[in-house]
Amino acid sequence: MDGDAVAFVRADVERVCAEFAHLAPAVRLRKLAELRAALDGALDQATVAAMGDARAEGWGLRRIAAFSSVSHEQVRRTLAAAGENTAG
Repeated sequence: MDGDAVAFVRADVERVCAEFAHLAPAVRLRKLAELRAALDGALDQATVAAMGDARAEGWGLRRIAAFSSVSHEQVRRTLAAAGENTAG
C-alpha cells in the first residue's frame, strides 16, 4: 500500500482522537469505541472483498493468508462466511 495513503488516514484518525481529548472519560471512551468499530467494519469489508478477488484470480488460501497476515484457515473461514467458494 502507498505509504502516503496510510499516513493520510493515520493523521485523520489522530486528529479525530485529539478532538475527543477534552471530553469526559466516559464520553471519550464511548466515541473511541464507536470509531474503532467503524474502522474495523470498513477494513473487514475491504479485506473480505480483496480476499474474494484474489481467490477469483486463482490464488490459494496460503498465498492469500501470507498477504493478509492471517492463517490460511482464517482465510478459509472468512471466505466461507462471505459465501465464497474455497475449494482447492
